[in-house]
Amino acid sequence: MRLFHFSDDPDIVIFEPRPVSVPAQRRAGSEWLNGPLVWAIDGWHQPMYLFPRECPRILLWPTPRTADEDRKRWMGDTQARMVACIEQSWLDRLGVCVIFRYEFDAATFESLDDAGMWVSRKSAAPIDVKKIDNFESELCAQGVEQRILDSLLPLCGVWSSSLHASGIRLRNAAGWARY
Repeated sequence: MRLFHFSDDPDIVIFEPRPVSVPAQRRAGSEWLNGPLVWAIDGWHQPMYLFPRECPRILLWPTPRTADEDRKRWMGDTQARMVACIEQSWLDRLGVCVIFRYEFDAATFESLDDAGMWVSRKSAAPIDVKKIDNFESELCAQGVEQRILDSLLPLCGVWSSSLHASGIRLRNAAGWARY
């Protein structure tokens, strides 16, 4: 199992557990997820973080329960395993941004069984780091089709479909605060 953490900081020697910046509403018994943790993502789901940290994005992929009509409506005829949608207004920033993919030994991490997310309650030293400065190329290598949209708002209905949809930093998407 390969686990990763993405950052714009190229010099992290050790990741210390820390609480989330914006605590989320958690179901009973899961409040500890707002506490001090080191967060990681598994290899299959890492395309969700192949973007500058604050870039709003929606990633879609089929599940075994995905209906053909939902796949066609939201993903079209693509052969990509995943579709990543961002707003046009972020495209210039993608061209100049650099991020670093840190890899961890999975020994101290536990799965959240939620879209590839893993956490460790202990400090974690990276075993490797890779500089990423060509997002489109990296997404393509991961089997992800990147789509540039004027707005992410037309995708609001995808959460009612049978596809998996992950929205990240949507608070930064134009007009999203209304929803």
